[in-house]
Amino acid sequence: MDRLGSMSVLVAAVEAGSLSAAARRLGIPLTTVSRKVSDLEAHLRTRLLSRSSRKLTLTEAGRSYFEACKRILEDINEAERGATGEYGAPKGELVITAPIVFGRLHVIPVAVEFLKLYPAVDIRFALADGLVNLLEEHIDLAVRIGELPDSSLIAMRIGAIRRVVCGSPGYFAERGMPKNPADLAAHDCITFQGLSAPDTWMFRTAAGQTSIPVHSRLVVNTASAAIDAAIAGAGVTRVLSYQVADAIRAGTLAIVLDKFESAPWPISFVYSGQGLLPLKLRAFLDFATPRLKARLSKGVT
Repeated sequence: MDRLGSMSVLVAAVEAGSLSAAARRLGIPLTTVSRKVSDLEAHLRTRLLSRSSRKLTLTEAGRSYFEACKRILEDINEAERGATGEYGAPKGELVITAPIVFGRLHVIPVAVEFLKLYPAVDIRFALADGLVNLLEEHIDLAVRIGELPDSSLIAMRIGAIRRVVCGSPGYFAERGMPKNPADLAAHDCITFQGLSAPDTWMFRTAAGQTSIPVHSRLVVNTASAAIDAAIAGAGVTRVLSYQVADAIRAGTLAIVLDKFESAPWPISFVYSGQGLLPLKLRAFLDFATPRLKARLSKGVT
């Protein structure tokens, strides 16, 4: 029995949530996945997984064995990276995730300059507005916007970003410009679900943080859709300042209620603190951090 191979299959199955999902992730037949897990159970003379038609759960013995497998496989991967020189010189593939628009506007331009200096490093971007699990998706570095929960990951702050309310000059000419958050009750709102609730927006007022009811005439699930609708005159929207920087500069959108904005959200680099830091990642952090800080300090970003 290829014990390490079977351990890798077990870890993949647990992290994917099912044997079939693990088969798709690993690119091997479902029967092979099932056989390798069964071989492990036969070798250990204990059941590791409880299988049902809907989900896969670890037994008590399986939980401790799964954690041990993960540690063993991570140690082997780290040893192999060290043997191939990944810790001796910047080389190999660097996988980075970032919010879609922020990544396109800020991170990718910095990464392009980095690649010119480090020809032995390749970069693969996974741009997504949703939260990506670094360990499960094998991500080296994430750009995160917002307050971070406590975790074993290491965070490095690189700047802050504003949440702004904006609309088109044509819309404001027709409907008037809101002077305070309460005025939004008389306006059509466009809500981006990833940033705001569809029925209330938070503002900073004399009474502190205040929840202001809004009427969302349009609810979308991407910032770009909300921005396009606002430019078209459908109403006012609330997005992150960097997402509308081009439109503000072009004059197709105007920011309102800026003196009532909530505290800016932090922007951070986040990466795993487990084991040695590969030199490719250290090199990118050293290169990108001051450049992104400079870009974010220029004002409306």
